[in-house]
Amino acid sequence: MRVHRVTRRLLHRTSMLGSPKGQYIRLQVIHGKNFRVPSRRIPAGIYVSIKLDSRRCWTSLAPGLFSDNSVAWGDTVTISADVSPRLLLEVRASFEFGRMLGHGELVGKLEMPWKELLDHGDEPFDLSFPPIRGVCPSLTLKAASAHACGNDRGGLFDSIVECDIIWHTDVGHALLADYVTSKSVCHLNDAVEDFQLVLDQSSVGHPDRAAALTNLAWARLQGYIRKDLQDIDSTASLFHDALELRPQGHPDRPLSLYHLTEALRWRHKNQHTPADIRESARLYHELLPLCPEGTYLRSMAAGENGVDYVVEACNNLPRDSSNEGIQLRRIVLELCPLGHRHHPRTLEELSGALEELSGALRARFLQCGSIDDLEETIQLCREVVSLYPEGYPRRGTYLINLGFSLESRFNHQGKYRDLKEAIYLYEEALRLHPVGHKFRGRSLGALGCALRVRFQQSGNIDDINEAISLFREALTLCPHGHPRRDTTLANLASVLKTRYIKLHASEDLNEAIDSCRESLRLKQHDHPERHKTLSKLSSALCFRFTETWNNEDVEEAIDLCQQSLAALPPLRPHRFFSYAALQTAYLSRFRAQSNPTDLSLVMENFRLASRHPTQGFLNRIKKAIDWARQAEVYEHESGLEAYQICLDLFDNHVVTRSSIISRRDAATAFRDAQSLPVDAASCAIRRNDLQRAVELVEQGRGQQWSLASRLRTPLEDLETASLSLAHKFSALSKRLSDVQGATCSTDRAAADQAAIEYRRLMEQWEAAVAEIRNIQGFSRFMLPPSYEDLQVAAIHGPVIILVASKYSCNALIVPTAGQPHYVPFPSLTLAHLEMLKNRFSSEIRLAARMGPMDPRKDLRVLLRQVWEEIMLPIVDVLQHVLKLQRRTRIWLCPTAAFTSIPLHAAHPFRTKESCLEDLYICSYTPTLSALIRSRQTMKTRVTPSFAAIAQSQSGAGQGTLLAAVNSELELVHKLIPPTVKFTTLSGDSATRAGALDALQCNTWVHLACHGKQDREQPYNSRFAMRDEPLTLLDIMENDTPQAEFAFLSACHTAVGDEETPDEVIHLAAGMQFSGFKSVIGTLWAVDDAVVKHVVEAFYENLFKKEGVVDCTRAASSPNFATDAVKTKIPLEQKIVFIHIGV
Repeated sequence: MRVHRVTRRLLHRTSMLGSPKGQYIRLQVIHGKNFRVPSRRIPAGIYVSIKLDSRRCWTSLAPGLFSDNSVAWGDTVTISADVSPRLLLEVRASFEFGRMLGHGELVGKLEMPWKELLDHGDEPFDLSFPPIRGVCPSLTLKAASAHACGNDRGGLFDSIVECDIIWHTDVGHALLADYVTSKSVCHLNDAVEDFQLVLDQSSVGHPDRAAALTNLAWARLQGYIRKDLQDIDSTASLFHDALELRPQGHPDRPLSLYHLTEALRWRHKNQHTPADIRESARLYHELLPLCPEGTYLRSMAAGENGVDYVVEACNNLPRDSSNEGIQLRRIVLELCPLGHRHHPRTLEELSGALEELSGALRARFLQCGSIDDLEETIQLCREVVSLYPEGYPRRGTYLINLGFSLESRFNHQGKYRDLKEAIYLYEEALRLHPVGHKFRGRSLGALGCALRVRFQQSGNIDDINEAISLFREALTLCPHGHPRRDTTLANLASVLKTRYIKLHASEDLNEAIDSCRESLRLKQHDHPERHKTLSKLSSALCFRFTETWNNEDVEEAIDLCQQSLAALPPLRPHRFFSYAALQTAYLSRFRAQSNPTDLSLVMENFRLASRHPTQGFLNRIKKAIDWARQAEVYEHESGLEAYQICLDLFDNHVVTRSSIISRRDAATAFRDAQSLPVDAASCAIRRNDLQRAVELVEQGRGQQWSLASRLRTPLEDLETASLSLAHKFSALSKRLSDVQGATCSTDRAAADQAAIEYRRLMEQWEAAVAEIRNIQGFSRFMLPPSYEDLQVAAIHGPVIILVASKYSCNALIVPTAGQPHYVPFPSLTLAHLEMLKNRFSSEIRLAARMGPMDPRKDLRVLLRQVWEEIMLPIVDVLQHVLKLQRRTRIWLCPTAAFTSIPLHAAHPFRTKESCLEDLYICSYTPTLSALIRSRQTMKTRVTPSFAAIAQSQSGAGQGTLLAAVNSELELVHKLIPPTVKFTTLSGDSATRAGALDALQCNTWVHLACHGKQDREQPYNSRFAMRDEPLTLLDIMENDTPQAEFAFLSACHTAVGDEETPDEVIHLAAGMQFSGFKSVIGTLWAVDDAVVKHVVEAFYENLFKKEGVVDCTRAASSPNFATDAVKTKIPLEQKIVFIHIGV
């Protein structure tokens, strides 16, 4: 509560010492209640004045009024009874917290003998004043005799000094009080005249000018309220002027804010001016934090005629999606009394404010495409729904609003759970809107639209049939003249056209066209949604053109699209759909007329749609993929550009997902997208741009690893250039890595909030990257690597990229220096490659059921085919073009179907003819970048330590008994140099946590256990431990930059999943990502009974140089080991092991 000392102009202090012979009375002013100001004006404070004589008085402090009309003082004064025979006491309202103009307004006045004060002894007593508006104010005092003047404030009293402006101000207050009480207009006119005189004498710069302005404005406002004065504009202007003289921090600014809101409220009440209510909202937003709880000003400002009125009026304003309109909605929401949601009126205000803000944000999203607006909309809609549990009448409407926002996010980002939740909400809303309910039509339409979208995802014909039924029912609720009939017709047309695409029923298409035409007739040319119907009709006409070849249809379709584009601003998200429809129309006409100009227009509109910045990545990626496919079909020169845009959009889309698994879900959501990297490379090869081919296949493959590894980028060079930026980037990368959970929360609101926080953090990270790119030498920091960057992977030997595309199958050899070399496979197509892959899979399964000494004739035939059709052409280039020396290292980087073929085992099986592994030391790498990263992290090496982990009896459901793994560990222990620290984990010690700790703490690891590749969700691929599995996700999150080598003696550790083979998501790649530079993995099941022979020969060769522990020697050891034991193990077990990494 604010307290101030009453001060006046021209007042001075005098010292009054009472006569030692007289009587002194010590008077304490304790508190008062039921104080009301006659003029109804809110006081700055209430003070007590005791008149001593015609020249002197004592005044208390002037504390503010509490919301219950009480005041607390606690002031004490000692007065000589000789000064005056009677006590003359007044209670007055002051209207300024700071410097006070005049004496304020009289609230109550009493006169009584001093003796009566002393009759109450030492107890407090009450003095009552005449009633104000039916209630008597009272003052609680305490009086006692005193022997000397012991005044609490030094015995100082105010001298009563009058001047012209003080006199006129006091008269004005008295007259205004009389006017409010008596409603006599003459009193009002006289009060206005007095206050105007004071203002005239308080020129610009005068310290009392703000008070004079306020007094005059308040008197005029009272006259306006009672319809005795008409000019509200000049009154509001006076309050504005007073507020400008009281800047932020001024003690009287809160009252000036309130006074101005009152003037604006009354003007809005009579004139309905939206600008007044908008300004009032902003003023209250500033005022309320300045009004402490419990004060009278707070109770008035937050009451029915204050904030409540403003919130309700703002909620009834037309929706405004401009920045200013949304800012107003935010202010209104903050004005809502969040702590009293149980109150019906408050609940209505709050939900209205939430709904209006969410609606404005949703509208701005539809205009600008900002995902931030949509995310906030969803949060606000969830809050509104939470305010209306089951049983509330308006719950259904709010469910639809939330569902619509979720459906919009699905269309923007492709998160299927959003669509699923939206349909659930729509179905609940429809149950709440039975037949006859006024909102049933809206529920029917919302659910129908969502079912159409789900049909486009799943192809379930029941969905589109139900959607059509819903819209037909909705149309019956929209007879001619109904405001929603046009929208319902357009939506019915959409679902009919969608079913036509599936079933090719001409009646559906014709009805769709008729519905669109009727919808257009009902829409005015300036209707904000007209462009959507134009695009829908254009699309339907194109489909009919492909049936009838009636040129009028396609010409009209093109014209409709051009109308749609003309109606839309350049950055409106929906322009994307107009571009797409126009592209479809031009393509239809090109197919009929073969005009090259039309084909150019097709590709140009593909380009415009794919690059449209305010449309979501989901639709743009689909359109870019279609562009690339059509460019291939018509051999158009824009094909390479289309592929580049596809890959760039794909990167930008996937990175928006906050979890590793959700990124893969995003990557697999697009049909035909899995082959984009190899198709892009094939396109570049066919255009003889081999460097570009290497760059494209690298950018598109291993995307999941690339995204994850960005947060583990070595920063030594950056630290030299800018240590502060390096630290900033490292800290942001760490925070991003920490929030990348494997799974999403089941609490949708919490999941949404986590996604928002992730995106904000991602924006900070990207801003840091942009800052780093401004440093000289770092312009390509975190950009897809160039060919020169990628060629570093071949520093110790060429890297061979095997490209498997439906357009061509071939290889690219990246040499240590110079241009890539192209190796065609003229007799090999993708179909043949798929057959070869499937035959290998069948033969491996068959061989597993054969005896160890049975000949593997068919498997040998397949390996010979790999040699002749694939590896021999590559070897020819290596030998005769690159002049590569025998036993030089090479790296294989297979794509698509090549990833499932044992390329390293290619063999002619002819006498005296060398196989691939006789000629070269053969390793694999998931991507060139993975190999480069592994080499970069080898700069710092530590003292080697070795952990051998074996689990023969894994937990329930993880696999059968492995009898040989413990002896395998003993064998490994025996072969490891004695200088290397060795740790064994087996049996009950080989738990998930124990294995993770061993991976973290050791540089060399040997794992002998069950391995399982999860083909549905490869991140759940796992090693079986005693308690629970050690998953690929566990390994990825276990950052081990000092790790060097891992031998994975388990099944299926280097096998990717069928759905995304080019992502190379398997256990061996995960070990490499976590920090192990050199990894031995397996392509299929390992025979527990024979693997020990390979392990023994492998480590004997690896450590044959006594005391040397070098992980780069691991590459040659698998071939040596399998060759050494080739008479002991069958062929499929001889070739099961591969080396990955340095």
